[in-house]
Amino acid sequence: MKYLLVNKIITATLLFLLSQMAARAQFPAPTTPPRLVNDFTETLPLTSVNDLENHLVQFANETSTQIAVVMVSDLSGYAASDYAFRLAEAWGIGTKGKNNGILILVKPKVGNQKGKAFIATGYGLEGAVPDAVARRIVDNEMIPLFRKNDYYGGIQAGANVLMELTRGEYTADAYLEKNSADWIPLIGVLFFIIIIVIVSVGNKAGKISKSSLGHDIPFWVLMSMLGSESRKHNGGWGNFSSGSGGFGGGSFGGGGAGGSW
Repeated sequence: MKYLLVNKIITATLLFLLSQMAARAQFPAPTTPPRLVNDFTETLPLTSVNDLENHLVQFANETSTQIAVVMVSDLSGYAASDYAFRLAEAWGIGTKGKNNGILILVKPKVGNQKGKAFIATGYGLEGAVPDAVARRIVDNEMIPLFRKNDYYGGIQAGANVLMELTRGEYTADAYLEKNSADWIPLIGVLFFIIIIVIVSVGNKAGKISKSSLGHDIPFWVLMSMLGSESRKHNGGWGNFSSGSGGFGGGSFGGGGAGGSW
């Protein structure tokens, strides 16, 4: 009986160790020496990798905030969020105690397989980059360029916003408001076009006079002008500044968001 019990314990221990080894094998190990930009898919040209690396290293040296970029060709059956959190925690992105790390995870689109992107934020940055903002960055800054196969541009655009947010150049609310304000001129133009079409059709049918055309149009023009004025007050984010050493043992608590294309 004792022999059987010992045998079962040894077998269970071996199975547990094997499962742990298999799980670890699904996630890439950090490069040696550690780098902030890790393209395991060989999608980015080496010059682009080096350029991003230099920017992120400079930023980390200035602020201690580490923004790491990891590109993988397969998520090993994990959801992008789960993969990102596990990888970021395993690598210890950010500084221990400050937990000021961010992981930009990208799985490029290949054939019929959807592309995936996810921004995971460390505990210490969830206030500066809340989930809603992370989602907006992925959807508005990154994926439109990824759809054009411009992975360097998309990652750079997302990293730029993250650097400015964590540096405190503007707040999460200001970023959300700015992006919302961008829709106002488009809505104004859309309504303007709709009115023109209605008026044009109405004139042909004899239901709307030319005077109504002259009366209605200025209102929609005013809507467009208000949108433009709002955009001026909210400011622009066109001039991004950019810019780690080894990973410092930061922790992640599930903050972040992502998207697919």
